[in-house]
This record gives sequence, C-alpha cells and structure tokens, in this order.
Amino acid sequence: MDILRIFTITESAHRIHNPFTPEKFATLGAALRLEPGARILDLGSGSGEMLCTWARDHGIVGTGVDMSPLFTAQAEQRAEELGVAHQVKFIHNDAAGYVSDEPVDVAACVGATWIGGGVAGTIELLAQSLSSRGIILIGEPYWRQLPPTEGVAKQCLARSISDFLSLPELIASFGALGYDVVEMVLANKDGWDRYEAAKWLTMRRWLEENPDDELAEEVRSNLSTEPVRHATYTREYLGWGVFALMPRHNLKKA
Repeated sequence: MDILRIFTITESAHRIHNPFTPEKFATLGAALRLEPGARILDLGSGSGEMLCTWARDHGIVGTGVDMSPLFTAQAEQRAEELGVAHQVKFIHNDAAGYVSDEPVDVAACVGATWIGGGVAGTIELLAQSLSSRGIILIGEPYWRQLPPTEGVAKQCLARSISDFLSLPELIASFGALGYDVVEMVLANKDGWDRYEAAKWLTMRRWLEENPDDELAEEVRSNLSTEPVRHATYTREYLGWGVFALMPRHNLKKA
C-alpha cells in the first residue's frame, strides 16, 4: 500500500505536502483555540507536520493515517525530533473509510479529499469520528480566478474547470451540506512556491543519483516543464485553504 512512486520521489524532502507553510499551520492551530489534551484525527497525514507541531505548541494528542510508508516513517521521526512521540501516533494505512475508535475534537483531512470521493464524502467520513462539539477541517483547492479554457484548468492539474469551485462557491457548498464555516486559513502564492518549487531541487538531486531508474525519463521531463507550468498556471489560477466546519444540527435550540 503506497502512493504513486513519482510523488514519493518528488515530495520526499517535504515536511508539508500541500501549499501551507509552517506559519500557516501555526496560524490555524491558534485560530482553532486548541486546548491541551484535545484529540485530533488527521486522515492523509503525510509527514505529520500538523500533528507534531500542534502537539508541541498546544499539547494536543492525535492520530495520523497515511498510505505512504515513507511519509509515515518521516512523521514518526518528526515526532521524535520534537519530543512529542508520546502524544501522537502515525498509522500506515489507507485513510479511506478510517473511523476513530473514540470521538475526537478535531477530525481533519487537509488536502486528500479523494479518500471520500470528494469534499462531501470526506466530510461525511470525518463526521463519523467527531465529538458532539468537535470541528471538521477540510483542506481543498479553489479557483482564485476562473480558468478561461479547459486546457488552462488541466495545466493547473485539474481534470476540468468543474473540479474546483470559486472561494465563495466553496464556502457556500459547506453551508449547503449543513455545516457552519467557523474559521478558514488560506495559502498564498509563497506557499504554492514552497510546495511546488521545493520539488525541483529534489528531482534534480534524485536524477543525479538515479540516472538509470525506470522513472528517470519522467522525472527529467517534469523538471524541464514544471517551473514554467507552475509560474504560468498554478500560481495564478489556483488557491488553497483549510476550512473549519461545525455541524448546524448540533446547535441546541433555546
């Protein structure tokens, strides 16, 4: 069980596998008013930076689930580095369908909503692990500006324009699913640069060390084209954010 090897290669040096920076995760953790001992479930936890830094900074406890053995091992190493291995654990498993054994205060899927077949299905999955006063976190792309053609959308690594909504449409869609949006933190272009551009040096170093690998030609092609593609398309058209949601039906009537 693993993600596609090309992603393992290009993101092997990443601590964060999305356009957030450490500062953005710190902002989000503070915005959620996390209390010591709060329980967090992170589906698609990658290299564990969110859980590990929040354990250090806010005293949370949590579980991360990710299908990459490399990223799971990196998460465990990061927990040791930050001295929080007793607070967080990481499971190498498919996060699709994963439900916590006990209710959590925060149920998160930050950038892997494919595990539930999209945003709505992922929210439904996360809700199964949520405590009565808990918060769901969804990390999702949106269009900063609508691509003029389907070809431009595909250059942003979408299948079509309809894959993503504008920011107002995305926020409205959460309401249509019965959730209040109680916080949001948005990535910026610098964050996109750190996520995308950090791959390029990793690819170059990998090519130097693995010139005869079966994926060398694909990695070489990506390194030749990705900088221009990112600067032309992703950086200009695609936004990304984490949205904090609470179910409306949990509100008590006066």
